[in-house]
Amino acid sequence: MKRPELLMPASNLEVLKTAVHYGADAVYIGGDAYGLRAAARNFNSDEMREGIRFAHAHHVKVYVTVNIFAHNKDLAGIAEYLEELQQIGPDALIISDPGVFDLARQHAPDLDIHISTQANNTNSGTFGFWHRLGAKRVVCARELSLDEISQIISAMPEGMETEVFIHGAMCMAYSGRCLMSAYMTGRDANRGACTHPCRWSYSVIEQTRPGEELPVYENERGSFVFHSKDLCMIDHIPDMLDAGIDCYKVEGRMKNALYVATVGRAYRNAIDTCMKDRGAYEQKLGWYLEQVKSCTYRDFCTGFFYGRPSDDAQVYEGSAYHAGRTYLGIVGDTLSDHEFMLEQKNKFSKGDMIEIMGFSGGDRKARVISIKDAEGNEQESAPHAKQMLRITLSEPVQSGEILRSTETCSEESR
Repeated sequence: MKRPELLMPASNLEVLKTAVHYGADAVYIGGDAYGLRAAARNFNSDEMREGIRFAHAHHVKVYVTVNIFAHNKDLAGIAEYLEELQQIGPDALIISDPGVFDLARQHAPDLDIHISTQANNTNSGTFGFWHRLGAKRVVCARELSLDEISQIISAMPEGMETEVFIHGAMCMAYSGRCLMSAYMTGRDANRGACTHPCRWSYSVIEQTRPGEELPVYENERGSFVFHSKDLCMIDHIPDMLDAGIDCYKVEGRMKNALYVATVGRAYRNAIDTCMKDRGAYEQKLGWYLEQVKSCTYRDFCTGFFYGRPSDDAQVYEGSAYHAGRTYLGIVGDTLSDHEFMLEQKNKFSKGDMIEIMGFSGGDRKARVISIKDAEGNEQESAPHAKQMLRITLSEPVQSGEILRSTETCSEESR
């Protein structure tokens, strides 16, 4: 059985390196423009070059999103951007718009093209169409079941690859093509500026009763009728393997390094274990689910993989995430086995017991022995986000390892 590719998201260079350390076979990123996550920090040209060099040194591929639905005024800029990407040299471009696809063939002819899920790829004819035009991979529409995906794979031409989303936020719109944000705020989801109005609270007002909100909501926080649960397929890896899918994709280009490390490591372990010994995989299901719930998440569902979702796939109680572990930072330059530099992400104190996330799954608890600022002055705590600190722990660390709290947060965050 062919080992499927695990494709992880990265919002910036730090997260890309984390994805590589924690098991990604490939990472997808966005540039400064023309991707569908304009609110992410994204990569400038120099960061993209550095990220690709780092990933390739670790035998990991990098794909760049150019997946907006372009308007005429975008085309000249996209052509110029594609020429730049041709020089930078990622492994593939992720594209949804046929016009952008055509420009990529002209201005970045050496780069593979993957067809985004935004292109509504729901049948074998569509896969064959893109293959004849020169695409290497097609990302399945989220509305497909595993049975439908298996049928498409059996009918695909040789050399065409399939990719599916297996984890992360779901969109209530068809393959993510939504007009709500553009209509309500002027920010177009199909051009990378979604404001996520599907997560907002709504009430109904009857036309002859202006100003009177009707009680259609389930609790005092409102109705969340457009708000879907998160996708999670980590406890269905055998079915994914049997379907013959080439690439498993995790959603989350707005997520931080803790999310990418936690989810990436769990899926890497689940895939590799299941391919070797399905019995061993079944025995570890509790650990896998515990891991993906240790970073912020919404309630989970299986999307469309087993048929049309029921009402249970929607969230009616509220739009808040469940809280996970607190993200403390990433081990930077090491000064000794136990001492290192850290850009602090959330507060911790001298004497605290924290957790070091091992790259392959072995977490270690460690006590914070000392905290110093960049000049070497002692501190009792690290209360200021982004402060550069010199940390000593009771246990040895490796550069790139994630530090997190040992306990789940008590509060929920949106």
